[in-house]
Amino acid sequence: MSGDPHRRGWLAGLGAGLGGLWLAGCDRLSRSERALGALGAAEPLNRAVQRLLGRSALAPEFTRADLSPAFKVNGTANPPDTDYQALAAGGFADWRLVVDGLVERPLSLTLDEVRALPARTQITRHDCVEGWSCIGEWTGARLGPLLDRAGLKPQARFVILHCADTLDDTAPEGLRKYYESIDLVDARHPQTILAYAMNGAPLSVGHGAPLRLRVERQLGYKQAKYVMRIEAAATLAGHGAGKGGFWEDRGYEWYAGI
Repeated sequence: MSGDPHRRGWLAGLGAGLGGLWLAGCDRLSRSERALGALGAAEPLNRAVQRLLGRSALAPEFTRADLSPAFKVNGTANPPDTDYQALAAGGFADWRLVVDGLVERPLSLTLDEVRALPARTQITRHDCVEGWSCIGEWTGARLGPLLDRAGLKPQARFVILHCADTLDDTAPEGLRKYYESIDLVDARHPQTILAYAMNGAPLSVGHGAPLRLRVERQLGYKQAKYVMRIEAAATLAGHGAGKGGFWEDRGYEWYAGI
């Protein structure tokens, strides 16, 4: 970002401090009303700092020497959903990535077609709201060019990722499956990819096979696994409880910037 270097340093420090506030919370803390309220109050400032730092400011990247010896599986380890299990049993040969919603040219892509899209490899740190971090190498299709291929309509403001895994069988219909959302600023960020490989090998089921989101300037729960469909939308209303994601519907903040 251009401008006064002292101002840049202050903004970076403020952003890091807010990220630290997020990472300080363990799962038990994040469920408390007091903690959620504090995080909620910090979220607008956190998002403002991220935007001031620049739309294309990159998350730190590392070398292969920095890779974590073991990368923890977060969230679902193996979706029990019948449809997903059938796809996995067939090596995802019948899997398709659907891109629809407010687009001019809806898409239905095989895994090989996704792998043929403009791609990026990056080694980044995954920061979980529960307080742990791991460094991994991700290779995947850049989300921005994929959206360009589909042709976003002018009304589109968000990208909603619909996933294969059911996390809450007791929830009402529409609130059971994992989903996430980001705005177009983050969707077009150069490090935002749909990863199909990790550490030089195809994604394992535990890490989100066959496709997961990597939006590197946000916390781990934004990194949706088992992506099946990408929907361009004008609003988050009408999706789940309208808060923008599975955990957001349960009290987490929508913008999880770090």
